[in-house]
Amino acid sequence: MKNLKTLFIACSLLLLTACSMGNKDIKITANQEPGVIFSAYKSYDWLGAAGILNDPNNTWQSPGIDISGDIKYLIDRELRKRDLFKTTGKPDLAVSFFIGVDMDNQELKLDEETKIELKKTTPKAGLVVVLTEVESGKVVWLSVATGDVQEQRTAELVRQRLDFTVTEMFKKLPK
Repeated sequence: MKNLKTLFIACSLLLLTACSMGNKDIKITANQEPGVIFSAYKSYDWLGAAGILNDPNNTWQSPGIDISGDIKYLIDRELRKRDLFKTTGKPDLAVSFFIGVDMDNQELKLDEETKIELKKTTPKAGLVVVLTEVESGKVVWLSVATGDVQEQRTAELVRQRLDFTVTEMFKKLPK
């Protein structure tokens, strides 16, 4: 259990680590089930969270913050802004999130001097947030964020990028 938690925290932290371009590298999409009236939902509960880390060269170093806890806090905050409240009874929605990090991601990058595309390792991370209607079991909303991972990162910058990402994801949740 401790290893799973450590892996999850490591994956979570890598999601949106420091980037010299600020938040410009973060791409967000969202999809919803057609015809769903989101204002009809009033409550939610947590279904779960999971993470996957691909780090064959052991390049990951943790800045020592609870990223999964931060993500959960931010999602709770955004749901409350939309008049959805956590319940211990039967909720309308189940909330889950998933994190994936690939420290060995390969991309073609244009060499500015030679103008030739070269294969380069560019670590990437992604966050998926899913809202599932409890009664029907249908996924009613799903948002995906992807971003670059760089070596230089601080806990404060990671938290800022996570805040930006979760806020922007939930801007795509219909009212």
